[in-house]
Amino acid sequence: MNIVVAGGTGFIGQPLVERLVKSAHTLVLLTRNPTRLQGTYPSTVQIAEWDGRTSGDWIHHLDGSDGVINLAGEPISARRWTSTQKKRIITSRLEATKAIVDAIAGSVKKPQVLINASGVGYYGEVKAGDVAESSPNGDDFFAEICRAWESAAMRAEQQGVRVVLLRSGIVLHKSGGVLQRFLLPFNMFVGGPLGPGTQWVSWIHREDAMRAILFALENRTLSGPANLAAPEPVTMRDFCRELGKAMGRPSWFRVPEFALRLALGEMVDVVIKGQRAVPKKLLDAGFAFRFRNLADAFSDLFS
Repeated sequence: MNIVVAGGTGFIGQPLVERLVKSAHTLVLLTRNPTRLQGTYPSTVQIAEWDGRTSGDWIHHLDGSDGVINLAGEPISARRWTSTQKKRIITSRLEATKAIVDAIAGSVKKPQVLINASGVGYYGEVKAGDVAESSPNGDDFFAEICRAWESAAMRAEQQGVRVVLLRSGIVLHKSGGVLQRFLLPFNMFVGGPLGPGTQWVSWIHREDAMRAILFALENRTLSGPANLAAPEPVTMRDFCRELGKAMGRPSWFRVPEFALRLALGEMVDVVIKGQRAVPKKLLDAGFAFRFRNLADAFSDLFS
């Protein structure tokens, strides 16, 4: 397939691009800094400059492409959520998605599919019960980001393009993401649950996240929102206990909410508010997880 990828240099995007290359797909990688990537990839990968906001020479790559994967956006856990950072989080997502959808609208031959990132934060805090894709939108800041983000992406459906909204849980890998923030305190023997410990954590091994993106790219029966999360969510207490076991460290030092709020600002809501998101649509479509439970995921990551 001929695939255009935005956000292909990040925590998920970089290994995904490598996986797509190994799968013999031809790629166009949209990036703000093309010079930095020259010589990094084989000839099957074209590097195209974009600013993540406006149209440019890059838009012709979407015309006739088979699929578009949009992972662009300021990382949620990059820094404390000040008012400036919150604006950066939402505008980076909406502007990039709008630019891509506008380019699709201007294409003569539309892509077959747009795979757009989102998050299980769409649902807000849900203290009990499974949360499937049909569950309602939450009302906190991150839930509203996801709602607006998905709404921008769904405009491509009006162009006859299949749209898949991957609502991701915490993506697990030692090289980055949320898990990396847990490693230091556990390595110093002061790791433990964040907040009350009873909140749900929806998670997915990065290997399964990449496999699910490829599955969504190729499976024409899958459309709309799909929870990108393992079938067995856990509480924060159990998450930290399993992490401690995998690292050979105790999990005893609970970090209270007020301390988290001082350190993280409003981003603390992502940590202390959770939901038991289950991947109903992926499972119904036939996707097979390699890491269904957290113990197996951590065993793979820390072996």
